[in-house]
Amino acid sequence: MADEWDIESLSYDELVALNRRIVDRLKHLHEIRDQYHMLALHIGNRVSFDAGLQHGGRLSATVIKFNRKTVGVVTDDGRRWNVSPELLSPVTGESPEQGSSKTQKDRNRGR
Repeated sequence: MADEWDIESLSYDELVALNRRIVDRLKHLHEIRDQYHMLALHIGNRVSFDAGLQHGGRLSATVIKFNRKTVGVVTDDGRRWNVSPELLSPVTGESPEQGSSKTQKDRNRGR
C-alpha cells in the first residue's frame, strides 16, 4: 500500500494540506475510541487508573461525571480527577455501593 502513495511529487502547500487532513482524521478516530470506552462506563462504576508515582501509583475511584473528552472520577481519598476514558480499568469484585460506603467510612475517619 505504501507504494501507492507518491508524496515526492507533492508541493509544500499540498503536503501541508495533506498533513492537516491526516491530523483531522487521527483526531476523529481518537474521539471515536474515547466514546467507545465511555459507553462501557456508568456513573457510580468503580474504576482504577495509574496516576503516576508522584500521585500514589494506581488509584481506585468512582465515576461521577462524563465530560466531552474525559471522565470525572473521585478517588477513595476524596480527590477529583479528569481522566481519559482509555486509561480507566473497571474494578471487579466490588459493587458501587461498597465503594461508596468505603469512601464514606474513610471520610468519617478523617482520611
